[in-house]
Amino acid sequence: MKLTETLRDRFAQALDGWVDQPQEYAQRVAPARDPRFGDYQANIAMPLEKKLGIKALEIANQLVARLKIDDLCLPPEVLPPGFINLRLRPEVLASLVQSAVVDERLGVGQVAQRLTYVIDYSSPNVAKPMHVGHIRSTVIGDSLARILRFLGHRVISDNHLGDWGTQFGMVIYGYKHFVDAAAFEAAPVAELSRLYRLVQQLISYQAAVQSRPAALELIARATEKLSMTQERAAGNKKAEKEFKAATRAVEEAEQALIDIDKKIARVQSDPLLNQLAIQHSELETRAQGETVKLHQGDPENLALWERFMPLCLSELEQVYRRLSITFDYQYGESFYHAMLEPLVERLTAAGLAKPSDGALCIFVPGFDAPMLVRKADGAFLYATTDLATIEYRQEHFQPDVMLYVVDHRQGEHFNKLFAAARTIGYGHIDMQHIAFGTVTDKEGKPYKTREGSVMGLDYLLDEAVDRAYQVVCDPERLQRANLQMSEVEQRTVSETVGLAAIKYADLCHNRTSDYVFDLNQMVQLEGNTAAYIQYSYARIANILKNAEVSPTNAWASQIGLTLAEPAERDLALNLLQFEDALWSCLDGYYPSQLTAYLYALARQFASFYDLCPVLKADTAELRASRLLLCHATGSTLKLGLSLLGIGVVDRM
Repeated sequence: MKLTETLRDRFAQALDGWVDQPQEYAQRVAPARDPRFGDYQANIAMPLEKKLGIKALEIANQLVARLKIDDLCLPPEVLPPGFINLRLRPEVLASLVQSAVVDERLGVGQVAQRLTYVIDYSSPNVAKPMHVGHIRSTVIGDSLARILRFLGHRVISDNHLGDWGTQFGMVIYGYKHFVDAAAFEAAPVAELSRLYRLVQQLISYQAAVQSRPAALELIARATEKLSMTQERAAGNKKAEKEFKAATRAVEEAEQALIDIDKKIARVQSDPLLNQLAIQHSELETRAQGETVKLHQGDPENLALWERFMPLCLSELEQVYRRLSITFDYQYGESFYHAMLEPLVERLTAAGLAKPSDGALCIFVPGFDAPMLVRKADGAFLYATTDLATIEYRQEHFQPDVMLYVVDHRQGEHFNKLFAAARTIGYGHIDMQHIAFGTVTDKEGKPYKTREGSVMGLDYLLDEAVDRAYQVVCDPERLQRANLQMSEVEQRTVSETVGLAAIKYADLCHNRTSDYVFDLNQMVQLEGNTAAYIQYSYARIANILKNAEVSPTNAWASQIGLTLAEPAERDLALNLLQFEDALWSCLDGYYPSQLTAYLYALARQFASFYDLCPVLKADTAELRASRLLLCHATGSTLKLGLSLLGIGVVDRM
């Protein structure tokens, strides 16, 4: 039972015929923040005071008189200035928990209206290994897919691989001119990644050299403006504001020059790199030429691409298998390449794509600049591929909703893409950019290795598992806990805890925020971590083992659940809010709603266990009742974690 929604429906019925939009006011029913004021609280009366011309306290009393809720709650309590406090009946709580625990879905219902979702996530550039930046898209998308499926929606997961763009032109150019044959033979993907970074660095260097004069000119102009505003700033608020803005402009221009000089110095200080930069001038244009040749079907470049792709995909699959990530489809940009020309021709014939300065564009309402679908030189763009992707998904999947789990920096692109899609006839699809923030180090900078390059995800996973091993399988800790574990079991536990740590650390943060990547904190057994919740599950498994109970539905059905102690009642109430937590994840698509719930449940269980003896309960009936609460909690933690793509272990 969705308790919050059920209570809101009862209030909406009580408000019906009394106020307009009763459902809107009923949304103000929510779980109470302070248990002293009941289980749920309705803050409805105060907003209606002015509208109805009646004191809020009187509105609350009249609303309670109209409310039909006796089957669920004890008599409501009304407190000034107009709060309505609700407390569920003990027998209702016990009955709902008992019903949930014998249900494999723990009482969670499914949607009345099943929608088809296409979720686009992970989407790495296959020309280089995955890095820490890919973890957010991957685990957020995977958790949303799991939750949506569980709640009854049809979900199609699609890994839109970057396998055809300029990055492959860079790799092909690098392979032709800079490859270390022995290194490629020994570790092909690592060598391809090195070539990609090398070409990228040389291109960045050449761009920096070209941009330096303009950067110096910008500093000169900004300094001149600063001098002018400084002279008239004294005592003039408007001029002072202009002076501060001019000061920031100078600082930003100077920082830009520093960044440019760093790129230049890194190459010029290395004789080999410097020589390569001289020998391979205009490298960006040369690499783009290799991309064009690939797209035009050049036999040599196509053969190289076909040679590299299986190697790159195999590397990706190893990471996905380890993370228990699967996709229904993995269609890369190359899959859509043959569709681009026909798409543009159809758009042109329909008058939806129009010429502009030799290019073809879709003029999108609300945007100053149009969306280019073909450049003047005939080349297509990412936007063209994205439109072809939407067209393909509509034809084959007929989605109601498409979610793109992509870095927040792509927000402008997706806003224009969705607007363009509506313009050309796909306005019936609900398209949303599920944006997320950046993974940073403790200094707030994008997370990198000590050597300065972006950390490979496989290395990161190994390190997380090693840290988990050090914490969870510390010999002194195992001895204190009287746990005898073989080395094989320790490694299994460490793998489960370490990988969970990375996933959970990402998911427990608001997805739109940046977060600090700290492996040491992630694997701790205290605080809001996966390890803490996994340990709670293992603790429950141990309690049931020591009680010599193997929970079955038949066993659970025979137990009379009593909730005499406040800690028992609080735990039961928390268990029944699992369904609400899942549905709340879909309000804006935030998996952090589920992590917050699981952490709160684990903490509530710890409090219950401290206050309510289980194995040494006063009576056999009370012991059985509390074991049932333990079992219900363990089942909820396990299912909740599984919907985040996280496993559990029985001992840790």
